[in-house]
Amino acid sequence: MSYLKFLECRQCGQTYQIEPIAACENCWAPLEVVYDYKRIRAEVPRTQVESRLPTMWRYKELLPVTGEPAVGHSTGFTPLVAAPRLAKALGVRELYLKNDAVNFPTLSFKDRVVAVALSKAREFGFETVGCSSTGNLANSVAAQAAAGGFKSFIFVPADLEPEKLINTQIYGATLVKVSGNYDQVNRLCSEISQKYSWGMVNVNLRTYYSEGSKTFGYEIAEQLGWRVPQNIVVPMAGGSLITKIHKAFGEFKKLGWIEPAATRFYGAQATGCSPITTAARNGTCEIVPQKPNTIVKSLAIGNPADGFYASKVIQETGGAGEDVSDPEVVEGIRSLAETEGFFAETAGGVTVAVARKLIRNGTLNPDESTVLAITGNGLKTIGAVREAISAEEAIRPKLADFEDRYLKLHAAASA
Repeated sequence: MSYLKFLECRQCGQTYQIEPIAACENCWAPLEVVYDYKRIRAEVPRTQVESRLPTMWRYKELLPVTGEPAVGHSTGFTPLVAAPRLAKALGVRELYLKNDAVNFPTLSFKDRVVAVALSKAREFGFETVGCSSTGNLANSVAAQAAAGGFKSFIFVPADLEPEKLINTQIYGATLVKVSGNYDQVNRLCSEISQKYSWGMVNVNLRTYYSEGSKTFGYEIAEQLGWRVPQNIVVPMAGGSLITKIHKAFGEFKKLGWIEPAATRFYGAQATGCSPITTAARNGTCEIVPQKPNTIVKSLAIGNPADGFYASKVIQETGGAGEDVSDPEVVEGIRSLAETEGFFAETAGGVTVAVARKLIRNGTLNPDESTVLAITGNGLKTIGAVREAISAEEAIRPKLADFEDRYLKLHAAASA
């Protein structure tokens, strides 16, 4: 049973039927999916959700797919784990990691949005799908298109990490490398979607695709025992994820599934591409586009589509936007790995490093509960940390060599 009602422009309120559409035709603002919350509250008890399989589809009444999902049947419900060793290192009392670095099938939170987008593409009758991407979305569209029997075209900036290119091509997708940055690639995809009857997940399916990000927020609330954290730190590229986690917490409150407690949202970016955090720091929602220059390719969107709304969420919830340098990103990746055994991609390094910065400058209260959003796996961005890891020379297979090289060094270091 579907609880979908219509699409509504976030800016001017114009409504649209459920159809493939990129943005409001009046003001070009993003569209929002509107559900019949009154019926959901009356017909779907929280206990019914709790009884379902542990995947993102346990919240199906709050997703824009009307039938059974076409792909992503095992996606979502990734671990939310306490992080006491990282908490001690950062100086906070109660810290959790929401770990989409182990999401299925391609180890990033993008598997959630693609599962929704391609399921909707099937309902709309598209046989070919595609996307513009900074990496993780490319991997997920390629994988789930293969699983769903779609033909796929993936458009990426030519300087993307080699690991992410291979993780796209292995699924048989047509990879189109474009000489330009993400914003230029995205404009090309917009032109293609206007000419061909293709489902471009972050163009004419964007309204539905972005709804998949809400499940990241639903799971945090459920896994915390049906409550929201006092703070959450979220990496931002296009800015959609932070707005959808905010929407998710609001929907649960609207349905009476959690208490109406407040959460402060903190947005994290790399200094080399920080249009949203810059706007938030300046107390505005107006985004000034930037030319990306950072190792954090997955967040390198200089003109973010949801930047206005991301900055708005940050400011309205009493949070803050902060950015960190590339060396700080690498340090964030290492801190997470060395304290909790999580190897996150560069976006995860941004999240950890920004959290540290916010705590040190007194912006984030260390005595409150905080969740860090880890959105992708470090195996995809090995190159970003390669220089920070010292190369080890081989020893002979001799006990004496081992003791000379390692045990004596450790003993000296401990003395």
